[in-house]
Amino acid sequence: MTPEHAGQIETKGYNRGLILGFTMAESLLLVVFCLLLVTAAIIVKERERADDALKQLTVVTETSRQKDQKIDELQAQVATLVGKLPSAAQSEYDEDWRELVVQKDTYKLLEVVLGAKDADHILIRVEALLAAEQRVLELQKANELLTQRQQDLSSSLDVALNDLREREGELVKLGASGKPHEWPPIISLTEANGYFFRSGSAELSTSFTDQLNGSISELIAKNLESYGADIVEVIGHTDEQPISRLNSNLDKNSIDVLSARKPIMSLEPADNAGLGLARAISVANVLRANTALPGITVLPLSAAQLILPGDILTGGQAGNVETRRRIEIRIRRREAAGQ
Repeated sequence: MTPEHAGQIETKGYNRGLILGFTMAESLLLVVFCLLLVTAAIIVKERERADDALKQLTVVTETSRQKDQKIDELQAQVATLVGKLPSAAQSEYDEDWRELVVQKDTYKLLEVVLGAKDADHILIRVEALLAAEQRVLELQKANELLTQRQQDLSSSLDVALNDLREREGELVKLGASGKPHEWPPIISLTEANGYFFRSGSAELSTSFTDQLNGSISELIAKNLESYGADIVEVIGHTDEQPISRLNSNLDKNSIDVLSARKPIMSLEPADNAGLGLARAISVANVLRANTALPGITVLPLSAAQLILPGDILTGGQAGNVETRRRIEIRIRRREAAGQ
């Protein structure tokens, strides 16, 4: 082996002990140095965390100290106020304080058992239940007011029903004592009984006028009072003898005659319907002027020759019939007009 060849072999062996140009010892030293750097960084970080924790602890401690101091001050104030309270108020205060302590302990127990979140949820539910209880109390008060109002209305209804029963009893008694379907009598004034008009005219005879102002008015007034009526219907009836006059002036003069602006002689009927109305107006004017019949309404009507005595429709009966030439006087109440 030549010296040159031996040197090459030695160089190769040396190169096998190098890592990135460092020897094994140098590489180990480099690794140890890097680990020391990392360890130093970790230690610095932990020291910073420890410093932050110490600062937070200091803040919490100071806050706790301030709260403790505030609590001591409040307790001192409470003790001062308690000393000023009378014995009865003191006992009430102690009872209220015990209730507050119990509620606080209960709430803390709920926080421990259920956790703060669940405890807050239960607290919300409790507040809702308390609000519901208050609403129930308000509804109970409203219900009591309604019940009292209902009782008052029931009492009023009972009084009204009793009054109605009494009135019904009075009506039954009145119905039992009176005649069924008792209507005011019809006053019939016929020529056969001496109640005359001039022939073919609505002018009253002197005796007829005197009787209207005398006994007939008295009878009408008595019937009005007895039956509580206020309307007098005067109905003129004739027989079936034709009237020879061709023209009638009732359309022109009847209202003026009824208002007493023209005399009854100014009416000239041309048929039995007009003659019956003219004679009814003549009688109505006498009754309206009579002081024995104040405040009544007198209505003149005509039935002409259509109705026989006894409220029977005629079937045709010509000739001079005194009993058909008549005035009928009927009375009624105003409220019965629509019936």
